[in-house]
Order: sequence, then structure tokens, then C-alpha cells
Amino acid sequence: MSRYSVWQVLKNGFTGQTGWSRVWRDPEPKPHYDVIVIGGGGHGLATAYYLARNHGIRNVAVIERGWIGGGNVGRNTTIVRSNYMIPGNTEFYEFSVKLWEQLSHELNYNVMFSQRGQLSLFHSPAGRDAAARRANIMRSNGIDAELLTRDQVRSRVPHLDFSDSARFPIHGAVLQRRAGTARHDAVAWGYARAADRLGVDILQNCEVTGFIREAGRLVGVETARGEIRADRIGLAVAGSTSHVARLAGLDNLPIESHKLQAFVSEPLKPLLDMVVAFAGVGGGHGYISQSDKGGMVFGGDLDLYPSYAQRGNLPVVEEVAAMARMLMPCLGRVRLLRHWAGIMDMSMDGSPFICRTPIDELYLNAGWCYGGFKATPASGWCFAHTIANQAPHDLNARFTLDRYAAGLAIDEKGAGPTPKAH
Repeated sequence: MSRYSVWQVLKNGFTGQTGWSRVWRDPEPKPHYDVIVIGGGGHGLATAYYLARNHGIRNVAVIERGWIGGGNVGRNTTIVRSNYMIPGNTEFYEFSVKLWEQLSHELNYNVMFSQRGQLSLFHSPAGRDAAARRANIMRSNGIDAELLTRDQVRSRVPHLDFSDSARFPIHGAVLQRRAGTARHDAVAWGYARAADRLGVDILQNCEVTGFIREAGRLVGVETARGEIRADRIGLAVAGSTSHVARLAGLDNLPIESHKLQAFVSEPLKPLLDMVVAFAGVGGGHGYISQSDKGGMVFGGDLDLYPSYAQRGNLPVVEEVAAMARMLMPCLGRVRLLRHWAGIMDMSMDGSPFICRTPIDELYLNAGWCYGGFKATPASGWCFAHTIANQAPHDLNARFTLDRYAAGLAIDEKGAGPTPKAH
């Protein structure tokens, strides 16, 4: 499988595009692997890639119930940022941004990472104090952050509502210039292709239906394509975590599955060259950017009730569209093109798990809440390290299942043990 290059593009342009090979293989399952990663989304594929690339473990299978890119990795608003402030999250997400900055070159695949910057608006003097605190914590951890005034925000995004009658008057914003967006399906395809080049088997349409136990140990999985055995098993299935973990005998995980809707408008001429996010005083939460195709991509809060449905409902459509209209009044007559939902595995404190489980040779990657897409590279890096070494990387040492029992919650939002509130 050749590397992509400008010469390959030119050559195939002159030969009718007939010289391209499959992006990744479609192999039959082997009877045994060193590691099985359940879940062919961004985190599962990144884990398999880093197992092969960083640790030399290439006898790896990624097992996906559907097709690559059909889950949460293709159902999000593609935002990448590291504006976190709680120890554990701060270092982890900044490391992820650094991996994003080199990812296209690393994978030899254009993931279309655009560091267009993100503005996080605040709407009151109290909001300014909280924003200044966050910016100072970011800077003290080597993360870029700038506190902008109202006029500085207006000079960058004049289409926002700066009127005296604005529901949430804009007092300023925190700017992270290195934040931005990436193409979600390109990330999945890039990791899949790179992992395949290193010998990883990607098994699509291979739903896990059970686990194989011998002498009290997990030794493999039962799938729609037969039994597959492995020395170690990693679980990275996002909103389906509780269901699949229960098949392995791991019950009562501290997560709930909720759906989060995203939206895209009809294409427009260039209007917004950065990501804008806001959290209104007393309620309201939204974020909006413009895709390379011109569509306005936006989202808001969860649907606030547990669900496994990859579709939304009309009350949330109305609520989030109203918030987008409130933020940028010029969108009032723009038509909504489509909307969809991803299934979020919401943890009790809003922070993830990358750890060993109480079941020998079963490893967990879950609880990503809103942070899953932006965490993809660091999540795969740390999960691969944890599986390969049977011990956590320094960056995920806090992301354990037992942190609640020890009183070590990583509550970035300060919402307490209420999953939907995060």
C-alpha cells in the first residue's frame, strides 16, 4: 500500500484514478490475537495504531459492529481544544492538541485539522472573573489563552449580537488560538489506514455477542463472525459501554448513555473563521463554527434523558436553533440542512476512564461525555500504553474507575455526581 504524495496524485490524475489500492484491507478474523480492541471509532482505531506504532504489538484486531466512521466519531461537531483547568484533564487535553498538530503528517493522511481558534464568550462581570481564572490556569500549564474585551471580540466576529437588547450580552471572551476543527471521518479513515499498514486487522460488521471465559479469565469474544480469542481485550465503544461491559460481567459502571444532537445548515459564503462557544448565565449552552463546505455546524446540550437512539427530537432542534439564532441573528433565515445524534457515555464527574478493570485482561476506555472527539489521539496513545504495559501512562493515571471511592472526582464543570449535568 503506497504512501500518499503529490506525485501519486498527479500520476493517478493522468491515468484515470486507476492506480489506487484499498485504503485498508477487509480480512477474515484470525483465531487468536495478542490484543482485541472492541470499537472501531476514533478511540479504538487510535489505540490499535499506537499499539502497533509505539509498542510493536501488531497482532491486533479492531472489532466494529457496523462500519468504520458510523458511530460517534462521525457524529459530532469536530471541535478540538484544550481549555481545561482541572489537574488531569489539563495536561491530557493539551497533549492531545499537540498530537493533533502533527497528525496528518504522522498518518500520511489529511485529517483537515484547522487551527482557526476558539472564542469562549462570557456574559457578566462574574463570568469575566471565571474566564480570567481559567485563562490563568491554562497559561500556568503552558497552554495558550488570551482574555479579550468586548471590542476585541467584536473586531473578530462582528456578526455576533452586540445589541443592548441581547439576551446574553457579550462582555468578552477567552481565545485559544491553537484550537480548531478537524474532519471527523478523515480522522477515522486516517487511523484505520495507518493501523492497517502496520498489520492491524480491522473487522467490520463483527458485533460482539458475548465473552469467552476459561478458568475464570476472559480469553476472547463471541462475535457475529465466530469466536475470536485474545490475550487482552480493550473496550472502546462509547455510548454502548454499559451494554458490552455487562456481557463481560462488568456491571454498574458509573456512566449513563445520553444522546447529543448536532446540526448543519445549508452552505453559506465565508461567515465565521473560528469556533464560538458560549454558556449563558442561568442556562443556555452552544457552540458554532463553519465547515469547509460552508455549512454552519452547531450544537448545544444533551437531550437530558438516557437513550441509545442515534436520532434527535424536535424540542432540542428548536432550542439549539434558537440559541444559534440568538448568538448570530444573521442566521435567522438560514435553512437547517440536517441533524443527527451521537450517543454520549456520560460519567458521574464529566471526566473519562482509561484504565484496567476488576476483570483480568479487560481494559476500559469510556466516559468521554462532550470530550471524545478532541481526545482521540491522546486517548489512543494512553489506552495503548495501558494495555501494552498493564499500567497507566502518567497522563491517564487519574482516569480510574475507583476514583470516586477515593474521593478524587475530576469535576471540571462542578456539577456534582449528575451525568446529564456535565
